[in-house]
Amino acid sequence: MAAALASSRCCCSRPSLPPLPTRGRRSVARCALAGGEERNSVSWKECAISVALSVGLITGTPTLGSSAYASPLEPVLPDISVLISGPPIKDPGALLRYALPIDNKAIREVQKPLEDITDSLKVAGVRALDSVERNVRQALRALNNGRGLILAGLAESKRANGEELLNKLAVGLDELQRIVEDRNRDAVAPKQKELLQYVGTVEEDMVDGFPFEIPEEYSNMPLLKGRATVDMKVKIKDNPNIEDCVFRIVLDGYNAPVTAGNFVDLVERKFYDGMEIQRADGFVVQTGDPEGPAEGFIDPSTGKIRTIPLEIMVDGDKAPVYGETLEELGRYKAQTKLPFNAFGTMAMAREEFDDNSASSQIFWLLKESELTPSNANILDGRYAVFGYVTENEDYLADVKVGDVIESIQVVSGLDNLANPSYKIVG
Repeated sequence: MAAALASSRCCCSRPSLPPLPTRGRRSVARCALAGGEERNSVSWKECAISVALSVGLITGTPTLGSSAYASPLEPVLPDISVLISGPPIKDPGALLRYALPIDNKAIREVQKPLEDITDSLKVAGVRALDSVERNVRQALRALNNGRGLILAGLAESKRANGEELLNKLAVGLDELQRIVEDRNRDAVAPKQKELLQYVGTVEEDMVDGFPFEIPEEYSNMPLLKGRATVDMKVKIKDNPNIEDCVFRIVLDGYNAPVTAGNFVDLVERKFYDGMEIQRADGFVVQTGDPEGPAEGFIDPSTGKIRTIPLEIMVDGDKAPVYGETLEELGRYKAQTKLPFNAFGTMAMAREEFDDNSASSQIFWLLKESELTPSNANILDGRYAVFGYVTENEDYLADVKVGDVIESIQVVSGLDNLANPSYKIVG
């Protein structure tokens, strides 16, 4: 059995990191937190340097007591001033909405002001409501003016559902306007979340079928042709302030069908149930290394470790690139469709020098995304992102080595899984 923090194939150990900044907590029904600790903070420069030095971390967890040595990386890492240029989108819901394979300006013009409410609420007190009111008016105007174009963009088979959601969205915007007029600041964010869920579902209803052909060499693998949602229940063993925590994760098969399909197939095999968290260092939370000498899932039909190719969807491309990093392809300025921007970005671990060695080890990134924005992130294009934690993501920071994944269950989207190997006997 591989040690909890071990991977014999790790080729680069992590330099010492100062603590990364921790996002603020919020009250969440399914994660009972009876108190919190004040976390250490450091300057953004220290954090940017730390993240920049952390390339190679995810290629397997470092063996306890192993010698530390670094491998050369080319090209030279981007300057810190580049790393922090521009505010990236870091909300997982927004990232998932923008990652959909649609091109409908009218619905985006409704989406954007609703998302901007988050920034408006950063202003203290009821003064924030003046900005929120402008956001709501803009969204209402966009919906009224663009309703015909939005309806025209719906897939024919989903048109009735999409039209019903647009009606709910219009009613909800009127309700949000009244909330603002009543100066009820506390009611704004829950209503905003509800409305953005309507918008996201309308946008998903614009996707008509699967948007591209999977390369023939991967077409018989488990494939997620669409999206799926899973709930991961983690038992926090050594923290009396936190009970069982359920993390909701949205998996994006539109942009990573092979990677997401492999994971859903393993979930249905109960591969992760009862497995411990094997790494939690403030930079990532990682698991998926099974008991025994193998460092991945052994397919019972072959007796060998099942591996999947590196899979990266580039913004503007029609289909993912496979088997090579964007750096190796010379696409240094390419922007990934699923960037490492959100706290709780989910991706596949692999060997450092083998792009196609991912099997079952997964990790969630813990960091503030301003330090590594999309298009300058040193992990984008090197590791395959295939989903985001969308509920209770803040509590990933409390997960420790030895905490147990009690279960992972698919709650929606299982019908999007093609070629499910878990149904094959043996």
